[in-house]
Amino acid sequence: MSDPQGVAPEESFVSHLVELRDRLLRSIIAIAVMLGGLCLWPGPGAIYDLLAAPLTAALPEGTKMVAIGVITPFMVPLKVTAMVAFVLALPFVLYQAWAFVAPGLYAHEKRLGIPLIISSTLLFLLGMSFCYFFVFGQVFAFISSFAPKSITPAPDIEAYLSFVITMFLAFGIAFEVPVALVVMVKLGVVTVEKLREWRSYFVVGAFVVAAVVTPPDVVSQLALAIPMCLLYELGILAARFVSRPAGKDAADAVDVAPGAESTPDGDAAARAIRDLSGH
Repeated sequence: MSDPQGVAPEESFVSHLVELRDRLLRSIIAIAVMLGGLCLWPGPGAIYDLLAAPLTAALPEGTKMVAIGVITPFMVPLKVTAMVAFVLALPFVLYQAWAFVAPGLYAHEKRLGIPLIISSTLLFLLGMSFCYFFVFGQVFAFISSFAPKSITPAPDIEAYLSFVITMFLAFGIAFEVPVALVVMVKLGVVTVEKLREWRSYFVVGAFVVAAVVTPPDVVSQLALAIPMCLLYELGILAARFVSRPAGKDAADAVDVAPGAESTPDGDAAARAIRDLSGH
């Protein structure tokens, strides 16, 4: 059985799968291009040295990191380079995801697409930068100050990579709080007033999350929890500019509904509703 436009449901489903495959392929190609370019310059070794700089600066003079596995010196820098390539290609990947879902959205929802992609990317990079330039230095210096003098620290590069990825993800996702609040308010899931009422609960939750995902030291926990609380306030402020009365959103949804057209019957119904509301 076909739909009113003459397109069978099976054909429509297959076309969506083909489009999804194409956009995934484009994203993978973009990441691969970035990876190839980074391997040529500056190279995986230089990128890993840059990533390890906050830790090596906190180690005793002359101490270096170690690689326990046989192929670890090759694989770990390559993984770091792939991570950097993904971050550089993230705006393109997010755009491909948005382009896939955008045809099924209303016009007033589509207007949020590009701003959300830009703000999400910038906030995620800001969270990673804050973690790298501020948190890592403070955390490693704090840990080194507690190390006994009889111990010479020699961190494994694979364990360090796992730690770095966890921290980057934690801070990158935490810095997306304003975007999440704006989206929820725009979709009508919550209101700005509710967000203000939940402020105290979010503060408690932020410190709980920071205690779980960060190392067991006060510095890193405060460095994650405090920005989350500040970003929550920023999200409430930004959500005020996108929140609109429910009636206006419903009117926009009707105006831009796919395939919706004005008809004499529809105009007569609208006039009847206006006449009743006048009484």
